Amino acid sequence: MSPLVRVIVVGAGCRGEIYSRFAIVHPDRVQVVGVADPRKFARTKFQQLHNIADENLYEDWHILAEREKCADAVFICTPDSLHKEPAVAFAKKGYHILLEKPMATTAKDCIEIVGACSENGVMLCVCHVLRYDPTISKIKKLIDSGVIGDVIHIQHFEPIGFYHFAHSYVRGNWRNEAESSFSLLAKSCHDIDLIHLWAGERRCLKVTSFGFISHFTKENKPAGASDRCLDCSVEESCPYSASKIYLERVKQGQTGWPVSIICPNSLPDIETVTEALKIGPYGRCVYECDNNVCSNQVVNMEFEGGLTAAFSMVAFTEDICKRKTTIYGSKGELSYTDDKIYVYNFLTQKTTKHVANTEGPALYGLHGHAQADYHLMDAFISAVTNNDPSFIASGPEETLKSHLLVFEAERSRRESSVVHFDHS
Repeated sequence: MSPLVRVIVVGAGCRGEIYSRFAIVHPDRVQVVGVADPRKFARTKFQQLHNIADENLYEDWHILAEREKCADAVFICTPDSLHKEPAVAFAKKGYHILLEKPMATTAKDCIEIVGACSENGVMLCVCHVLRYDPTISKIKKLIDSGVIGDVIHIQHFEPIGFYHFAHSYVRGNWRNEAESSFSLLAKSCHDIDLIHLWAGERRCLKVTSFGFISHFTKENKPAGASDRCLDCSVEESCPYSASKIYLERVKQGQTGWPVSIICPNSLPDIETVTEALKIGPYGRCVYECDNNVCSNQVVNMEFEGGLTAAFSMVAFTEDICKRKTTIYGSKGELSYTDDKIYVYNFLTQKTTKHVANTEGPALYGLHGHAQADYHLMDAFISAVTNNDPSFIASGPEETLKSHLLVFEAERSRRESSVVHFDHS
């Protein structure tokens, strides 16, 4: 039998809970033995789910990091701006690290995290979960097989979703750079990483980007609108109404994301959600928030060998995070949407459909990147169990390269310039 991997969790929010489900699905492979989170409700919920001893519940992760090492690995799922300090501290204690994306909110901090892991001989797995999605893995295998020849151009699009953006990037935790990070890093470092993956060994030479804060501004506030949705005279005509996004879901018995996010200290029901919308950030008018992150952005890249890539993200879509990709090669083109892959062969002029095996535990769900979350965890726990980092789809150096590409793309947007990479 394989040894049981013991883990501690720093940050018992949505992502920490999702990654830790692996211990429920595979209690023979991994055990959650400790948790640190400032919220008593979150700690208690984790304790009940994983039968954690009272002495291993902590409000402050610093105390856990200072004590004698008590596990093999740590899941760091704190807010984006609070990744670097625990990652470095636990690396120095010898913990293997699963780190929620983005790695950190500055290039300097990302470099420091990679350095700490390298110096202390611990594995680092940043949660670029899409790399573990069965369909994405299938696309990479098809490219590497040469089915479309040399990759010439990559066209990649992420539709964020109109109410998803309003929830997370106008009212929510990622709305303001001072409190989190810019939206290209917070939301779309996944996508830049995928382009980096599909480009293979070819390095990025140049990047340019344009992006804007569109629509969600005070100038676009409808006449007669209030500062809060629950007492707004034009609420019925607003697609971004908090009543529609949250209360209507609760009435239909839907208490998962995004409803669960607005009641972090209790179970969501009509009363608690109504109270949260009366006094909390998620009940604010989307035209009266302190949001300052881009709602639409394009990134153009030039890689070695004449490969070009174009990425677009936009908030104002019906689809939520259903990426669409077309990869153009010298012998054919590959298109991907809704977990379906089609390859058109220039020689035969025929299209072949490819399907990946997307089955996985029901506990992880069937929507979004739920199955990718499961396969990510399977890879990380396998890496720790076997002391073999090859199970991890993107090592620390490769992850750092894709993060640095994101930072340079944002620099291009801010400076209205073409950024050249120095690979000397």
